[in-house]
Amino acid sequence: MWRFVPNILTFIRLGLTMVFLAMVLYSPEVAVANRPRFLDVAFVLFVIAGLTDIVDGHVARRYNATTKFGRIIDPLVDKILVCGAFICFAIIGVPTLFDWGPTTRAIVHWTVAGILIVREAYVTVLRQMAEARGVNFAAVKLGKIKMFIQSFAIGTVLIKTAHVSADWGHWFTIVVFTLMVVVTVASGLQATRRPRARPS
Repeated sequence: MWRFVPNILTFIRLGLTMVFLAMVLYSPEVAVANRPRFLDVAFVLFVIAGLTDIVDGHVARRYNATTKFGRIIDPLVDKILVCGAFICFAIIGVPTLFDWGPTTRAIVHWTVAGILIVREAYVTVLRQMAEARGVNFAAVKLGKIKMFIQSFAIGTVLIKTAHVSADWGHWFTIVVFTLMVVVTVASGLQATRRPRARPS
């Protein structure tokens, strides 16, 4: 029974991800007075989705329920959640930063989203190549740190958009985004150096 739990949790996370992304996209249509609460609900869904990721990983290791399918689908859902979130943020134009105009904000938002998408697509190709050759390409420490910082950045955008308009919120967001981009690129470079074939 336990061998199926991680994959079930992964598909639950996928469902939560779809609802979360839909809420982010719809948020500009919500009345201004109700928008903070609406984004708070989206934030809670995001946290629950993140918790299912932690739980399914724990169950997979605890009950030796790790499978090749799970090693592929689990990070794929993570990528949908993270990349989807930043694409949605770029579409609706958040976070706002200081008095930057819409063009400047769009350049920043789409550049950040583009870096994340390119990195994730690249590592996904490497993972599929490795798994096809029977090499375990499961997430390593830097990849897990990257996922944490990306998740923190998503939470930062949601909370800032809903509740923070002071200058410190702008600076904090810029620092978090910069750190996220650096770690994202570094983890992609690390993946390049990982073996993708069994030693002959």
